[in-house]
Amino acid sequence: MESEPRLSFEDTANAFSYKSDKELKKAHFIFSTVNHPWISAMAQGSVKLALNLRLPIEGIIRKTVFDHFVGGISIEDCEPVMQKLGKFGVGAILDYSVEGEDSEASFDATTKEILRTIEKAGKSKFIPFSVFKVTGLAATELLEKIQKGTKLSNEEIAAFQRVRTRVDKLCRAAYENKVPILVDAEETWIQEPIDMLADEMMALYNKEEAIVFNTYQLYRTASLSNLKKAYQKAVDNNYYLGAKVVRGAYMEKERARAEAQGYPSPIHETKEATDKAFNDALLFCIDHIDKISLMCGSHNEYSNLYLTRLMTERKIKRDDKRVWFAQLFGMSDNISFNLAKEGYKVAKYVPYGPVRSVMPYLFRRAAENTSVAGQSSRELTMIRKELARRKNK
Repeated sequence: MESEPRLSFEDTANAFSYKSDKELKKAHFIFSTVNHPWISAMAQGSVKLALNLRLPIEGIIRKTVFDHFVGGISIEDCEPVMQKLGKFGVGAILDYSVEGEDSEASFDATTKEILRTIEKAGKSKFIPFSVFKVTGLAATELLEKIQKGTKLSNEEIAAFQRVRTRVDKLCRAAYENKVPILVDAEETWIQEPIDMLADEMMALYNKEEAIVFNTYQLYRTASLSNLKKAYQKAVDNNYYLGAKVVRGAYMEKERARAEAQGYPSPIHETKEATDKAFNDALLFCIDHIDKISLMCGSHNEYSNLYLTRLMTERKIKRDDKRVWFAQLFGMSDNISFNLAKEGYKVAKYVPYGPVRSVMPYLFRRAAENTSVAGQSSRELTMIRKELARRKNK
């Protein structure tokens, strides 16, 4: 039987063991900036303006916020980060984070790049998963039409068939390389065709184990029910369910759209309701672990601790490959590295791509750390504690 873990998310020596003093001071500067909303807004505005004016600021971005939250500009460029994380038992999930491209040529190019991440993962002990967003392979407008039930033109039908082919190409490569692949969740108004594609791929490639994982955003009121339905579908059709559970990434946008268009918000009204749904999803997955592989994608300390306790109660080994914990690179190191130290399966999402193309991702991280109550403050507290410890050593 697994003993109760001696887990503490307060161990900063372990949390930041992979960072030099210089890197830790840079992290302190970044989180100090985003901890002040008006300074953060001003900094983001200045960067956007400079980029629009084509000013040569990419070097500055690269040396500050980019290097903290992003692995590099290419797969090869991410190698030192993967090696560094791997040394401490933390895997890297290479996340090609180029956004805003919207043409058939760009969709094919993105497919080719993600295939490269799968092939790299198949050869590397440091990359436990691959990942993609369907909007990297398909026009948002097309997905929205499909969800609305709009009659598609012959050209649109052909376009969606190309989307299905791209998705299948990635999932088949994941299956052949024995690399589980995560299908990221997106906005509610395009999520249904994404779920449909993910279910199709799971039915094809999850017969022996979970290779394809769909993502469930538990800040949505429907997600816990959707997770349970997906499990039942997997049972009925004799395949394994891959479930990545997250709280969610589009809350403000979702609420604003619902209000503007006059439909009920699909988001839980309170943080407490979201937290309950998230933890209930963890419980459901663990209770059905014989048929579900779970990735807990969370920066919430309680939820991560709760999952470790569920594993102990159910006598699930800490290194059971059906249960993973994941956080974003550059955030919540106190969770990732302390979980890994105790023998749990842990991975970091490591975004990569050209500096300008990754900026939308970086702006979201800045906004997230500014708006999520206590997130940047918690990061700062941990960093300051470790700087003080090192100083007094």
